[in-house]
Amino acid sequence: MRGIQRASELKKVQRQCRTGRVSLGALSEAAAIFEPERLREIIRELSVQVGPAAMSAEQEALRTLTAVDGSLLPALPRMAWALWQDDRHRAAKLHLHFEVARGIPVDASITCGQESEIRQLRCSVEAGRLYVLDRGYVAYELLREMMQAHASFIVRVKHNTAFTVQEERPISPEARAAGVTRDVIVARLGADHSKRLITQPLRLVEVRNGDDTIRLLTDRLDLPADLVALAYRYRWSVELFFRWLKCVLGCRHLLGDSFQAVQIQVYAALIASLLLVAWTHKKPNKRTFEMLCFYFSGWASEDELLHHLQQLPNGSG
Repeated sequence: MRGIQRASELKKVQRQCRTGRVSLGALSEAAAIFEPERLREIIRELSVQVGPAAMSAEQEALRTLTAVDGSLLPALPRMAWALWQDDRHRAAKLHLHFEVARGIPVDASITCGQESEIRQLRCSVEAGRLYVLDRGYVAYELLREMMQAHASFIVRVKHNTAFTVQEERPISPEARAAGVTRDVIVARLGADHSKRLITQPLRLVEVRNGDDTIRLLTDRLDLPADLVALAYRYRWSVELFFRWLKCVLGCRHLLGDSFQAVQIQVYAALIASLLLVAWTHKKPNKRTFEMLCFYFSGWASEDELLHHLQQLPNGSG
C-alpha cells in the first residue's frame, strides 16, 4: 500500500493518471468507498471483448470449455472475516471461471476460505457453457441444476461411484490413443436404494492416467470420448492461471485486511490479465508482463514492445 502511495508522488504517474498525490489514508479508505462488484462487472464485459481463439476442427466442440475451481489466498489472523481452519489460520478463497480456449477468466468471486465451491458455482452457472470440474464439485443436485440451466459438464467422480449400465459403447482408435479404456451410457447414477436425483441418461468415460484410471461423468452423449479425455486434461489450465495470478500479478500477498480490499485487489489483477490478452491477442506470460512493465516505466520503447509481441508464437503470448 505504501508503495502505491509513493508511486502517486511520481510526476510521470501523475501525468499518466491525470491525478495528484494520493495520501495513505485515502488509499486505506478506498476499500470501504469503492464497490468491488463494479469491478466484477468489468471482468465480464472485458471477457466478451476478447476475440475467439484459433482452434482445430476437432477441438471446435470444446470452444466453450470452462474450467472452474477455487484457490486459497492466505490471510492474516486479524482478518476475522476470512474464516478457514481456525483463528490462527485464515484465508480468502477465489472462485474462478476460466475459459480454456481463449485463456481468460470470464467470472470470479471472493469468499472466506470455508465457503463451499459447489454453492458458489450454483449461483453462477451460464447457459451454453461446457464446465470441466474436479472431484470437489460432485453433487447430484448441482449436476441436475446445470442441465436445467442448459449448461453441460465433465466432472471427475470417485472410483466407488455406483451406476447402472444402459449401453457399452465401442472405443475408437482415437479414444484408445487418448487413454480411454471404457465408455458407457449410464441409466442410473447411484445405488438402487438411493433417491434418483438425475433421471436422464449420462455417460461415464474411464481414462488411463499413468498407473491410475480416472472416471469422467458427462451429460454430453455426442462428444467423442477422446475429446472428453482431452477436456479434462485442459482443466489444468486453471491451476496454471492461479499460479500466474499469485506469482506474477502479486495476489499471493494481500494489500488490505478487509473483505472489500481483497475483492478490489483480486478483481483488479484479473482485469489486468484480461487487458493483456485484449491488447496482445495472445495468452499472457511472465516475459510479456515484464516487457509491459518496462514500457510503462519508460525503459522500453513502443517499437521494442511491438517487436517482442511479434516474436511470440501463436497462442503462447
